[in-house]
Amino acid sequence: MKVKPYNGYQSFQYLEPGVDYQPFKLAKQIGRVEPYIYPVTEAQEAEVQRLLEENIVFSLHDHTFVTPEDITQIFEYNRLGRNWTGYEGLSVSGLDVVVENFMDGTAMITSRAGWKWTDVIHDIGIRFSDFAHQDLILVAGTLDDIYRAKREGKIALIPCLEAATPIENELDRVDVLYGLGIRIMGITYSESNALGSGLREANDGGLTQFGRQVVRRMNKLGMTIDTSHCGDKTTLDVIEASEKPTFITHVGARALWNTNRLKTDDALRACAEKGGVIGIEAAPHTTLTKNHPLHSIESYMEHFEYVANLVGIDHVAFGPDTLFGDHVGLHHVFAAALSISAARGGVQFEEVPYVKGLENPAEVFPNVTRWLVAHGYKAEEIAKVLGLNALRVLKETWAR
Repeated sequence: MKVKPYNGYQSFQYLEPGVDYQPFKLAKQIGRVEPYIYPVTEAQEAEVQRLLEENIVFSLHDHTFVTPEDITQIFEYNRLGRNWTGYEGLSVSGLDVVVENFMDGTAMITSRAGWKWTDVIHDIGIRFSDFAHQDLILVAGTLDDIYRAKREGKIALIPCLEAATPIENELDRVDVLYGLGIRIMGITYSESNALGSGLREANDGGLTQFGRQVVRRMNKLGMTIDTSHCGDKTTLDVIEASEKPTFITHVGARALWNTNRLKTDDALRACAEKGGVIGIEAAPHTTLTKNHPLHSIESYMEHFEYVANLVGIDHVAFGPDTLFGDHVGLHHVFAAALSISAARGGVQFEEVPYVKGLENPAEVFPNVTRWLVAHGYKAEEIAKVLGLNALRVLKETWAR
């Protein structure tokens, strides 16, 4: 089993709980729910472990923080601005690279609306302070950092924001974020901002002139663009306006499940035609299908295969969007703030308490690799979707 060296470090152990910060009882990183291993033969499992060990395994979108065990405490936990990182769970995740998205719209230190510039900067700074005291993850700002992390048995963490909302109308804040380490950024979240329309909007006005300025600045800086939460027209406008490939880091195919949270075939094709890559989303109740209306690894991989068949194996990857804790409960708590109901567009479904086999960052990639091996995918195809496709986009978009 692929395991990274882990010395037992827990977030903020250099501080005194109850004196320097308010402690919370946190969710288990391993074993919060009954573990599930996708069934494969002994020979297939050996091949799975070889593939995980030899390839760069890359999550295009995750949240590595640990929630309180009592998810109703999440507002107070986030308000205090000190999220814990799930180092223990990451050490057994099989990951070599993870795109970390911090609190994003749940950074509600000074406002219940989220996305405030000072709150986002506070969140990033606190997390980076914790990262500086441990030796499992390496904050990656260059491709060399990623390769170094692989060589040294560490996990390369790529800082990302899901939306450019905190920059407001300040173009140079993109440079500030880059200087602070952000290397991937979304244009909008589900709500519109000064750059364009989010996916919840009934009327998508597309990319604004300011949004076009931001796209150009990101291209010049070497910051990769993400359109996962953009509206349909804004997504297409961004892809067209960018001189470089873009990511759609965490989505599925709307053709399989008709909600605004998933992308149209036109958007998926446009991303691929520009050289981009689409990551498949595993957050609860996103990538459902008519064949698999209960969210599971089977519905998840049906979206993967649909996108791969539509745009080609060179343009698909995995952006699970998982975390350590009760993700379904978190969606309930943040339903209004994160426009979750609006994103689902009123489509009815049967809720599951968690997505079996894809419940947290420690489970996803071993089980996805098992599924791929069990379904006859070739080693070179698996290498592409596990990491090579995503790395290709970084080579084309990041500063040299």
